[in-house]
Order: sequence, then C-alpha cells, then structure tokens
Amino acid sequence: MRRREFLGGAAALWPLPLSAQQPVKVPQIGYLGFGSASAWANRVEAMRVGLRELGYIEGKNIVIEFRWAERADQLRELAAELVRMNVDVIFATSSTEVDAARQATKTIPIVFATHADPVGVGHVATLRRPGGNITGLSMVLTELVTKELAMLKEAVPHAPRIGVLLTSTLPTYAVLKQAVVDTGEMLGVQLQIVPVRTAEDFHGAFEIMARERVSSLLAVVSPLTSAHRMLLAELALRYRLPAMFGTKDNVVVGGLMSYAPDLADLTRRAATYIDKILKGAKPADMPVDQGSKYQFVINLKTAKALGLELPATLLALADEVIE
Repeated sequence: MRRREFLGGAAALWPLPLSAQQPVKVPQIGYLGFGSASAWANRVEAMRVGLRELGYIEGKNIVIEFRWAERADQLRELAAELVRMNVDVIFATSSTEVDAARQATKTIPIVFATHADPVGVGHVATLRRPGGNITGLSMVLTELVTKELAMLKEAVPHAPRIGVLLTSTLPTYAVLKQAVVDTGEMLGVQLQIVPVRTAEDFHGAFEIMARERVSSLLAVVSPLTSAHRMLLAELALRYRLPAMFGTKDNVVVGGLMSYAPDLADLTRRAATYIDKILKGAKPADMPVDQGSKYQFVINLKTAKALGLELPATLLALADEVIE
C-alpha cells in the first residue's frame, strides 16, 4: 500500500474540523399576528427585549418568522405556513391567534401572552396543568370586563344605556358576552351589545349605538380593537361617546380611558416560556400565569373635548393621566 493511499484512508476515520461539521440549528419562533406590524411595534419590541434578557439575539442565535393577517380568517393559513416551516415554537398572543394555531398543529408548542380565558374556551385543561401543546399568560378578560364596566358607570353615572363593542370572531365571544350581560345586571344598567367582525363594521356599529341612544361605550379588547385603535378613538369622539378601552394604546391615540394589565409586560414575560420550551420543557407541564401589573389610564384632553367632568374619586385612582 502506498503511503498516500494509507493517509487518505486514515483521514476518512478522523473527525472533521469544526468548520466542516454540521452547523448548529438556530431555533425559529413563528410569530402569528393580527393587523399590521406597525400597529404592534411595541409588543414586538417587548418580545425582543424579553428574549435578549435571556441571551437570545435575533439573527444570531434565534430567528423570528413573522406572519401578519389583515383579517381573522387569514390566520389559519398563516399558522399552517409556520407549521410547514417546522418552527420550534409558535407565539400567538391572544385567543384569536391561538385558535388558528391549534387548528394547524397539535405538536408544535404554542405560547400566548394576552389570552382572555384559556380554560373557558378549552385551549388549556387547567391553569395549573395546561395539558396539550399550549401555555402562556392570561389577562383574565372575563373578570376584567366586570371592572371596566363598573369604572365606566362611575365615570358616566347617569348614562341610561351603555354600548358594548364586542368582536364576534373571538373564540371567547360567548363567554365574554355572558360576563358583560351578568355585570350589566349586577350594576343595574341597560346594555346595547353590538357585534363586529372587521374594521369595516365600526361605522355601522356606531350608527346603531346612536339610534339606540347609547351614551357611553365599552370597547372590549381584541386584536381588532387594538389594531384599529385610531379609528375607534376618532369614532368615539365624533359620536360623543365616553369610552372605556382594553389597552393603554387605545388611550394614547385619543380614547378616554382604559383599565388593563400591562400587555407589553405580559409579552416580555412570554419569552420565558419560549426559553424553557427551547430548553426541553413541555407546555403541558407549564402553569399558565396571569397579569400582575394593572394600569388605569385617563386621557384628560379627550374628557375635555367630550365636555365630561370626571369624578375626583376616579381621577385619584388613575395610574397615569394624559394631558
């Protein structure tokens, strides 16, 4: 045997240098969103901050694949696209996105951050033991709307009828509607519940409320009301309706007030679930957490534009007043 042949054969048995070995797979997060990327910029940044705090640098040791749906009925196909890409985790912030993702996969982990009622709609078995492939953080909206409605009644105590804008495409629509009805009965107020499916329904919804002599409004938070918050604020002002919204973002753009958990904080904390899953934890065994930072925000400029004088007791409760 020639020496060169021997060396060639022996080299085949030696380990390859690091540069020639298989590259390490970079984890992929599928981000399933509703609306435009610009409308959710603060939440996306909160997710990135949470990941950076855990040592993940986008483009270096983590990849985020964004898919944005203009309408709720587009979410299912976008979720299926992420499944075909075989992402490691799907981030689906609320019940709307989760419902689409769970129809696309029963195996890829799904993490939520602002789910209204994960047990109530059957997305998890229990908060302590979710089971299945879904877990995350909940804003417990069925309890939150009770507080929001009570605060709205305090702000406008003599309103004969309160309008309720409720997104009918929500998986939690039925349980939220029942929570609102029960609260209305408890508070002794008349409600005009107006379902909407898309932003194109908003104008008609406000016309209905005007005909029914609605004098204040509860806009129940959803991806739809968050994504189109500027339009909602404009319509509430045009129709002279003091309105309670479900996110601070709605108030910053001109809505009257909001009472809600810090949704950016919930999104940041969801990164912890993603990190644990990437390190081998099972969603089925990861308890669902809840919001801990609640904020009551009032826009005094909007109150003045409406000619509304808010009670001093309510103003004293505000965590932030926008002037």
